[in-house]
Amino acid sequence: MKSLQHRLPLLVTVLLVTAALFHGPIHQPAGYHDFADQTLRFGVPHFCDVTSNLGFALAALWGWIKLAPLRAHPELRCGWAGYRLFLVGLLLTALGSSWYHLAPDNASLVWDRLPIALACAGLLAGVWGDVRQRESGKLVSWLALVAVLSVAWWYFTDLAGNGGNGGNGDLRPYLLLQVLPILLIPLWQWIYRMPGADRLAFGSALAIYVVAKFAELNDHEIAAALGAITGHTLKHLLATAAAALIVMRLVQRVHAPRPSRQPA
Repeated sequence: MKSLQHRLPLLVTVLLVTAALFHGPIHQPAGYHDFADQTLRFGVPHFCDVTSNLGFALAALWGWIKLAPLRAHPELRCGWAGYRLFLVGLLLTALGSSWYHLAPDNASLVWDRLPIALACAGLLAGVWGDVRQRESGKLVSWLALVAVLSVAWWYFTDLAGNGGNGGNGDLRPYLLLQVLPILLIPLWQWIYRMPGADRLAFGSALAIYVVAKFAELNDHEIAAALGAITGHTLKHLLATAAAALIVMRLVQRVHAPRPSRQPA
């Protein structure tokens, strides 16, 4: 019989979903596509917001080259299906976000949000497989479907609300998929006594991602304060650092023995 401690992740998930249902629709802020980066260089509009996505591709390719050949390693096998989706999501984020920032609108924003949702789904499934020592393939399939549906829900509720001009789409499922890893991953790793190096790396990465979201929400204010860099460009750089930290820890795990964890 599971202890209350082991039921905490499910309880947190249920509470978040319930809160989202009672909260009602969460809409995209007005003027969302009006980014502070208006630079035009080498014929590329919004140059910094576009090119700062390169880091996602580099992190994804680095992870794939280092991890895919060792996917059967005991330290990676159970979570590999999830981490594979995470890496694919990172690579697609580099492409989709670059495409979106060339000419920001809701139609192109779909191709930015969809890979982000897939990366979040993959990370959740990967860590779940790690901590539970269970194959994550089935969970990956379900969470990937949830990721696609979360973005589709936002886009089609927006079309139904105002003809796709932006502002009326419901972001609740998409936002939930970003919040859940921030809460569940540290909780899982604590409950199942994952090694300190794992908890530090993943916890630091999630904390950096929270700061990245703060930078995204303060795009113009950070641009005014820093001048050389906007909030949204900084968000890309910080999110890349968070992804690279996770990849680095996974690479370390398959190249060095992991200390035994204490009984859960």
